[in-house]
Amino acid sequence: MGGRCNKSGATCSSSCYSVGSNSKAGDMGGRQHVHLLFLAAVVLLASATTVYNLIHRRSWPVYLVDYACFRPASIYRFSKARFVEQAHLSPFLDASTVRFIERMVETSGIGDETYVPPPITYVPSCCAALDEARGEVELVLFSAIDDLLAKTRVDVVRAVGALVVNCSGFSPSPAIADMIVNRYGLRDDVRVVNLSGMGCSAGPISVGLSVGLAASLLQVMPWGSHALVVSTETIGPNYYAGNKRSMQLTNILFRMGGAAALLSTSGLGARFRLLHVARTITASDDRTYRCVFQEEDDDGIEGATLSKDLMAVAGHALRTNITAIAPLVFPVSELHKLSLAARKVLRGLGRRNIEPYIPDFRKAFEHFCVHAGGPADSDQVDPARPQPVGRARRAVAHDAH
Repeated sequence: MGGRCNKSGATCSSSCYSVGSNSKAGDMGGRQHVHLLFLAAVVLLASATTVYNLIHRRSWPVYLVDYACFRPASIYRFSKARFVEQAHLSPFLDASTVRFIERMVETSGIGDETYVPPPITYVPSCCAALDEARGEVELVLFSAIDDLLAKTRVDVVRAVGALVVNCSGFSPSPAIADMIVNRYGLRDDVRVVNLSGMGCSAGPISVGLSVGLAASLLQVMPWGSHALVVSTETIGPNYYAGNKRSMQLTNILFRMGGAAALLSTSGLGARFRLLHVARTITASDDRTYRCVFQEEDDDGIEGATLSKDLMAVAGHALRTNITAIAPLVFPVSELHKLSLAARKVLRGLGRRNIEPYIPDFRKAFEHFCVHAGGPADSDQVDPARPQPVGRARRAVAHDAH
């Protein structure tokens, strides 16, 4: 009995031990299962958070760290008197064209401190060859970039992750962007964009891309990355040697120049934060599309025609652009006045004596960058504004250039 009891007890003991062992294994398996479920939930939550952040995260602010403009040497200076003298000495220009150039030089706002590349100083002036045009680009852009790097003391190889280049009238191969990459030894993963054929708008667009193109590039790069934006227009390869007046205007108005700007998503040491960009595209309108048109004249000489509609087109685009950006920058008080003025206009449809309300832009902007067209463009926006006369008006245009 006792033996059976012992046997039974042993059996019971063995049985109990066996049951106890199965219970612990079950607990461990359950815990592992819970751990796996927990890890899966964490991974799923992290993935969902990442996707949400990618879709809904606010973009990083973009800052203008600093900029530099091309400062030409005095040997490239081209005074008004010298320009007129060149016209008189040219065997390609007839007397009426020379008189037109003389008149336009005096009224255009061009000063005596403007600069041109060497081919235009030749007698007679001529269109630059490919090597000369490439030399002009290198002179202007490399000088501006060197000055910018000296001011910012940035390691261009390590810091610059994106490069945006703009030159409207000259698009060689290799591209101008490649010339810069080669000169400064930029890293092999740098993001490069080369703009051409976009005229006066390309410079602002390049920077506008900081909340557009250059900044779109910065948004997909690590925080604190830098984008280098450079802009110029070549004068030498676009010189017009014919007698069509609308094509001679580019020779009279355009001069050598360029700028380089360094953008970053880090505000450390930055001069400005870029807030808003409003771009107005009007190329769908035929009159706008052809207001600046590169073509050949009747003698087969290539140049760019500036149509008589240019100022009206520019004024319309500027008014449209101001309308788009006003709600983003004006204080509430000014927006309220605009709203009241709009209601008056709507109530008084058909009346001619309702004066439009002109907002006070000084309440939204501290500085204004005037288009190279100077007062002519501004006049199209507000023809009724007081006009400076004589030398004062020319000085405004000169500053704009």
